[in-house]
Amino acid sequence: MPVRVARALGVALLSALALATPVLADVFRPAYLELKQRDTDTFDVLWKVPAAGESLRLAIHVRFPEGTTNVTEPRGAFTAGTITERWTIRRAGGLAGGEVSIDGLPAGISDVLARVERTDGTTQVVRLVPERPHFVVEAPQDGASVSRTYFGLGVIHILEGVDHLLFVLALVLIVGDLRRLLATITAFTVAHSLTLAAATLGLVHVPQAPVEAAIALSIVFVAAEIVHGLQGRPGLTARAPWVVAFAFGLLHGLGFAGALAEVGLPARAIPLALAFFNVGVEVGQLAFVAGVLTVIAAITQVRIAWPRWARAIPAYAIGAVAMFWVIERVLAFGG
Repeated sequence: MPVRVARALGVALLSALALATPVLADVFRPAYLELKQRDTDTFDVLWKVPAAGESLRLAIHVRFPEGTTNVTEPRGAFTAGTITERWTIRRAGGLAGGEVSIDGLPAGISDVLARVERTDGTTQVVRLVPERPHFVVEAPQDGASVSRTYFGLGVIHILEGVDHLLFVLALVLIVGDLRRLLATITAFTVAHSLTLAAATLGLVHVPQAPVEAAIALSIVFVAAEIVHGLQGRPGLTARAPWVVAFAFGLLHGLGFAGALAEVGLPARAIPLALAFFNVGVEVGQLAFVAGVLTVIAAITQVRIAWPRWARAIPAYAIGAVAMFWVIERVLAFGG
């Protein structure tokens, strides 16, 4: 079976899954809990919960350690598909060593990012899942703890960011040759590392909604390039893939920065946290590429007379999903 056919069919399943679940794009949008310390005993609470419908919140709630009392009652507001609540709590001696839990966290609906910001500028960031919806508030983190936390967040973000993965998948389908593919992925990495750092450090300010729409449009572009190649009209991506990867990588880096902004960076370890978040993104990205190449290699060994039209299935599936995202995100501009 021709390698090009194997390559296309080897990722057809991934494309079909994406087509069946378009709402998974950029799913790194969990509930968010922020505890900002005022003094030894007092914390300001920010609690963001994804809305169910236009005004209903998911029935998940924060439970603080025993002895915690409300200084002020929660005040809620609905904005952009999220219910945001703010209030102030107090606990004698502070929260360090106490357990904070999320009650009612349903499987498959939402995870929770929790961030504790201390008066000395240090932070603790954890990700809570239905299987483990609680964490212990720690004393100030050391460098190793910050590294582990942000590395894990980077891996999670890229592996759950279906739109970013579809872009990388399209590059794999177009490039083919391993050496050129490595150069292309390197260009993509360098580019999004630059804009991730610039945006996170406040050197660049770009509204997130247009960035997300443009990211989806970049996937439409590379999907069209796959089709052109199959028709014997290789485009710019086939001729100079590193140029396209670098140009769109700058855009995707702004998307990564938007996700990182939801978590924040520890004031006294910004370079370390940023570096390890980026390393986590790259490890997750390389794991995905390795997985795709493994599937392609396995499919190549299967002797099946695939019809010629089957070669275009992944390209049209990727393009259809991405175009759905473009429309969805553009329509959300006014929301």
